[in-house]
Amino acid sequence: MISRDPDAFRAFAAGCATDFGPAVPRAAFLIAPEGFARAEESASDNRYMAAADGFDPDAALAEHRALQKALADDLPVILFPGDPASPDALFPNNVFATARGPDGPRLLVGRMRHPVRQREAARADIRGFFTGVLGCRELDLSQQPHPCELTGSLVIDRARGLGYCGLSERCDEAGARLMHEAFGLRATLLFDLAPGEYHANVVLAVLAGRAVLVSPAGFADPAVAAAIAGLYAPHAVVLDRGQQAAFAANAIALSPRRAWMSAVAAASLRPEQRAVLAAAGFEVAAVPLAAIEAAGGSLRCCVAEIW
Repeated sequence: MISRDPDAFRAFAAGCATDFGPAVPRAAFLIAPEGFARAEESASDNRYMAAADGFDPDAALAEHRALQKALADDLPVILFPGDPASPDALFPNNVFATARGPDGPRLLVGRMRHPVRQREAARADIRGFFTGVLGCRELDLSQQPHPCELTGSLVIDRARGLGYCGLSERCDEAGARLMHEAFGLRATLLFDLAPGEYHANVVLAVLAGRAVLVSPAGFADPAVAAAIAGLYAPHAVVLDRGQQAAFAANAIALSPRRAWMSAVAAASLRPEQRAVLAAAGFEVAAVPLAAIEAAGGSLRCCVAEIW
């Protein structure tokens, strides 16, 4: 099922059991921020990026090393080297994703909008690791014409097999349909992001199929955000504009007990919001990422999951 109707989607999704697959991944991988700098192409439609003089390569590398060490408390974390010619490569979840279907494990390669990011999709080492070492079947979407920036544009509830796809210049409707099929999802809700937003994962996070963080200001139609929140009530945290700007929705659960976000994001949460997450079984774990966030993404953007 693929729908733009939030009420029809909610009616269908309410009947989906949490039996589609594991709620959290087996492992994750990161890409080191080598050559950390402002990518002007990406900045053209990412209002979260700092000016060029706001980038600190040494600080970003130190934060990234600390991020890998912290996440390793929850699951194995693999690190691939970065490439100075690809300054956005530290956000691999837009380019690479994995899934499990009836044919076994899959590697998905996304179609990036900007040429500076399209070169990331050609990395033979990452493709070879997943196909040659992990035995994944490769589903290469990078050569077709429709942008589909994987789990940047598409937020997935892996426990239920549900997708929430924010449409923008980074993902059109045809690209969303390609991702729905490649991930093998039960249902995907399509919605327009608010003007100036580029990825759904900046305004929405589903945590292990049990809780949701959602910022209505990031949706063209706030009623869509309300419908999504309703599916996960009472474990729905509704964020304000300031919390969205702090990347509070760019969070991820890598174990059943912990929700990871940046230190700035975690500091923006109010006590009652933390209580909602605690009631869902999550403690909030925070990692300082101020230097990395200058590039217009935060913790979830850095993490590509291995399912």
